[in-house]
Amino acid sequence: MCRACLSRRGALAALGAVMAAPARAETLVEPRMRLRAVPADRLTVAITLDACGGAFDSRIAQALVEAGIPATLFVTGTWLAQNPAAFAMLLARPDLFGFENHGARHIPAVLGAGRVFNLAVAGRVEAVEREVMEGAAAVVAVGGAAPRWYRGATGRYSPGALAEIARLGFVVAGYSLNGDDGAGLAPERVARRIAAAPTGSVLLAHINHPERPCGAGVAAGILALRARGATFVRLDQLGPEAVEAA
Repeated sequence: MCRACLSRRGALAALGAVMAAPARAETLVEPRMRLRAVPADRLTVAITLDACGGAFDSRIAQALVEAGIPATLFVTGTWLAQNPAAFAMLLARPDLFGFENHGARHIPAVLGAGRVFNLAVAGRVEAVEREVMEGAAAVVAVGGAAPRWYRGATGRYSPGALAEIARLGFVVAGYSLNGDDGAGLAPERVARRIAAAPTGSVLLAHINHPERPCGAGVAAGILALRARGATFVRLDQLGPEAVEAA
């Protein structure tokens, strides 16, 4: 066979390999947001708790119930399937708890290839749509209200995925204060970080790791905010006009 034919075949094979390979992940965005127009003379905080998978940290829930502190939980379909009794208990307190969409299977809303915090990304627009819509359907299927906020796994997004989430009619829920760094900090550090939250904070912490010590710090920090005289609002009861970029 002629060298030109071999060269042409090699070029076509290389092109096919490039086209078959998934694109590298886009540059990621971590949306930051705070409450808009909060009273200057009153500490106001929105508590949001992620339930990614795993179990249920009753230490946090018990502290909220006993103190009458409201919170919004971002739940995955996976967590709902694994914790029906815990969800039923929370659902029975609509005065305290609201539920929003954390995705079907806790897959990062990132287009392209790669991993974020060791989680394989969605990769394609169709996978982002499936993660978002099936996550919302899972909340409704167990008795929750139809979600309008969405927080993807890891809180990182590619620009194309953000556009798709908006097209689907959801508002991305950012945060201004990461209280526990994925439930990985020592409880004393978590408590101090949360207790010092400034007014207007949208606080993120996790309620799905009872096996880790940091949950006690989440509870202690929230109770410290209450002792500071904080007013707590629920993100699920607010629209996008109530928040601004942090």
